[in-house]
Amino acid sequence: MRSARFRGARTLTPAARVLRLRRRISLLFALTSAVGLIAMAVLAVRSDSGRWREQLDHTMDADTSWALGLLETDEDGRLVLDVLADSVDTACPPLTVLLVDPDDPGALAVEHAPAKPCLTVGRAVVQEAGRAAVRADGVRAFDGRTTGGEPVRVFAQPFYAPEAADDAGPQGVLVTVADASAPQDDHRRLVWLVTGGCVVLVLLSAAVGHVLSGRAVRPALAALDRQEAFLADAAHDLRTPAASLRTLAETALRGETDGADVHRRTLRLAEGMGRLVDGLLTRARLMSGTAAVARQPLRLDQLVEAVVDEAPTKGHRVRVEAEETVVVADPDLVRRAVGNLLDNALAHGHAPGVPADVLITVGRDGVLTVEDAGPGLPPEVAGALFERFRSGSGSTGLGLSIASWVAHAHGGTLAAERGERGGARFVLRLPTSD
Repeated sequence: MRSARFRGARTLTPAARVLRLRRRISLLFALTSAVGLIAMAVLAVRSDSGRWREQLDHTMDADTSWALGLLETDEDGRLVLDVLADSVDTACPPLTVLLVDPDDPGALAVEHAPAKPCLTVGRAVVQEAGRAAVRADGVRAFDGRTTGGEPVRVFAQPFYAPEAADDAGPQGVLVTVADASAPQDDHRRLVWLVTGGCVVLVLLSAAVGHVLSGRAVRPALAALDRQEAFLADAAHDLRTPAASLRTLAETALRGETDGADVHRRTLRLAEGMGRLVDGLLTRARLMSGTAAVARQPLRLDQLVEAVVDEAPTKGHRVRVEAEETVVVADPDLVRRAVGNLLDNALAHGHAPGVPADVLITVGRDGVLTVEDAGPGLPPEVAGALFERFRSGSGSTGLGLSIASWVAHAHGGTLAAERGERGGARFVLRLPTSD
């Protein structure tokens, strides 16, 4: 029982499932954008990280290459540093000369070191850079720190004896250091800028995805709303005639009513239910847009006269004052709208027991009015008269709702106001052929 209740609590309505789908689409859109932006951000950060290191390495390579050109050897093959010391300020950038022990290539002796370097790094850092260059038999560069903790770039370039054999090892190593504080600060600012930009773009993409997914699911939600409205209309409109039909059947089974009378009343109920179903389907098609509006030139005055001739006006007075008028509209839809307005006037435009007095006028400007001499419009429903279930006279108001939909489908309007004779006046405006 508890599991069944839990499953029932998790059941979602169709609209809720559509909204959940919208959230998932928005999340997927945001995650996809985030993955792409993060990947590009990582590439940008790594590229900048390598770029500033390459720039420092290129500068230090130029310095050490120039210094190598100033190294000399005496007749005994010993290294002479006088020209280097006299020509180059080896203190800034600091330049250290290390000599390789021929008997132990891993041992390096400091041949020259600046007395007061502008950047001070530990002896172990310089030795490690030199040994790395000797082992690799080539240039080596890596990040380091000064004795004060400032970031630097350490560069080591081996050099060889003037007449050394091709397979001979390095004679020594030149080690220099460059300040990396400014490049690292720039790189750090770039990282923060890229990170902040990614966050902003991800949030923006999430918002855009939410808007786009909302537009994507809007037709589905509208279709569900129309379906719910149609079901509500059907349940509301068919409840009363179905109950009347059941009561009539029960009365006939008890033999309390004449059979012919039962048949007549059953026929009237069936006809009324048929009209209700027809009206519901028409309204549903209008709301969903599946009812195509076949616009064509139409003699509105002739259509109105035909509708009046076909309407059940026995016992009532219906007058038509029409001028020759051509409108551009769908004949079937306009016929239904005019018929609904006339039916409404015949049903509610008079006091009980008094025949209805209806006046229909058609003007050359495509304006049709249906005016009765009844009690007028109830104030409490005047503002929502064309909504379903809001006629205020005991009916569903479906006919007026359909008439309003027909008017708007043609680009026209339907308005309700108080007539000159105190009753209700409905004014339908349709586009003319002019």
